[in-house]
Amino acid sequence: MSVFAWIETTHGSATPSSWEALGAAKTLAGQLGTDVTAVVFGTNAHAIATEAGEYGATNAIVCEDASLAIFQLEPYAALLSKLVGDNNPQAVIAVASINGRELMAASAADTNSAMINEVLEIEVDGGAVVATKPAYAGKVRSKIKATTATVFLALRGRAFPAAEKGTGSANITAVDAVPVADNLTVTIEAVEAEANVINLTDAAVVISGGRGMANNPASPPGGVDDATIWKAQDGFANVIQPLADVLGAAVGASRAAVDAGFIGYEAQVGQTGKVVNPDLYIAAGISGAIQHQAGMRGSKVIVAVNKDADAPIFKLAKYGVVEDLYDFLPTLTAELKKRLGK
Repeated sequence: MSVFAWIETTHGSATPSSWEALGAAKTLAGQLGTDVTAVVFGTNAHAIATEAGEYGATNAIVCEDASLAIFQLEPYAALLSKLVGDNNPQAVIAVASINGRELMAASAADTNSAMINEVLEIEVDGGAVVATKPAYAGKVRSKIKATTATVFLALRGRAFPAAEKGTGSANITAVDAVPVADNLTVTIEAVEAEANVINLTDAAVVISGGRGMANNPASPPGGVDDATIWKAQDGFANVIQPLADVLGAAVGASRAAVDAGFIGYEAQVGQTGKVVNPDLYIAAGISGAIQHQAGMRGSKVIVAVNKDADAPIFKLAKYGVVEDLYDFLPTLTAELKKRLGK
């Protein structure tokens, strides 16, 4: 018996959030009285497994088969499901990234195991794993006890502290891939990362713009026309992005801003977008509909900037600024540049 931690990789390196999964696995393993096994697939897996040992993994299972060089669900799920069947771990843990969530769900289905997504806390009750997750758009928290032999847990990003790096080592075992070529409907040849872009779900600071981005003084009144869209896009580029650059932040948006064409869908934060859990979340021109709150209410500090003093976002925010974002944010950016020497 063991607790598996899936170490997600990209371009031959572990993603930073993988160490959050390993940290949670170490904590759970301590409560269960067992050890931690890092599971690493793809390019440079042996070196990453060695690194996992330094982060506290007792064992590591690796596979560097060429079919696993790029994440693709079918070969990854087939191998993970086989490893679960062969080793019977009490839990399999990954961060709920796009890949992690998909892999946990597929292997849970393959092995007829329980799967809990967006996990915020983990504990043990009578030898069974109990996970806490948000429910009703984050308004309440629900505790779920797993009754299957193995439970798959997809953690909300930044909800758990990353494991600390030390001088430990892991016993590494190499395994073969599970052939699935005949079952592939799509073959992924390459994945390219966008340069100089901070991942929303990994970011410690997120600055999001909403429908209020259309209130650029140069924008025409009335509905969302081409000129309004252009001015709002200009606002994201010239008001939101400079502040993000100063703070090393990721740029997000509400669904209203995305639907209006102000910014791409990949920036959407909310119930139908990405869920973020940063140390600081700045909501600029966002009213704070419950659907948006579902994606950011777990932020440690929320700052709201909105001209409407009655906007719902102020009920959630720790700090509120009743001001036009086009007046306030450039001033804030300039002051931060001076204070931070940038």
